[in-house]
Amino acid sequence: MDIALLPEGLGVTTAALLLAASAITSMITASLGAGGGVLLLVLLAMWLPPAAIIPVHGLVQLGSNAGRAAMTWRKVDWRVIAAFAPGVLVGAAVGAWLLVDLPQHLWQLTIALFVLYLCWGPPLPGRALGTPGVFLASVLTSFVSLFVGATGPLVAAFVKQIHRDRFTTVATFATAMTLQHAPKALVFGLAGFVFQQWLVFIAAMIVCGLVGTRLGLQVLKKLDNRRFQQLFNLLLTVLALRLLWQAAQSAGWPGSL
Repeated sequence: MDIALLPEGLGVTTAALLLAASAITSMITASLGAGGGVLLLVLLAMWLPPAAIIPVHGLVQLGSNAGRAAMTWRKVDWRVIAAFAPGVLVGAAVGAWLLVDLPQHLWQLTIALFVLYLCWGPPLPGRALGTPGVFLASVLTSFVSLFVGATGPLVAAFVKQIHRDRFTTVATFATAMTLQHAPKALVFGLAGFVFQQWLVFIAAMIVCGLVGTRLGLQVLKKLDNRRFQQLFNLLLTVLALRLLWQAAQSAGWPGSL
């Protein structure tokens, strides 16, 4: 198996910038609850080949979230994770079976509107936050993540509806995203993506992400729950508005150019 230090076409300077970005974006997610994964996806899209963006992002986020989950495992809401895990398997299985191009603007618009509702709309009814609701949210977001790689804000906004404690929110979200990113290696490997060309780079990105996570958790300790919720909602709103703008661009709607 031929494993290169850097994938073909990725220069040393670009690789160094992306490694720094992995640390910074992980710090953002660990301290503010979300946002880092989407920002890293944007940066990867600027320099990586289109076919590599979502597979590489998925593995880097798998490592980063797994590290964050390990560092905060005592705060994880395992009841939520027990309902979320089966949904990941179902969503990933359906997504692998239907590995086709979906209308990008449709998913971007849907995710953005749901995130805005979950941040600023009335609270979801208790039934929607129970085991069936968590399972359904897991199925849908796990399915969509194979195609658009931007479901993190939606999962984060859903977890926010369940918890008010900042550490429980961060820990449960990290564990849920670890589960959601885990099937991507298998799915994209079966689809023909050559991971060995990216293994060293991905491993370095994960290590940098773990450093950023450790720093971010130190920042999180200095925030109170009320301030965390305010920053969390603001960050998710910015991400949702960005998705709305992307949906307009993808669909070619008037005034979007």
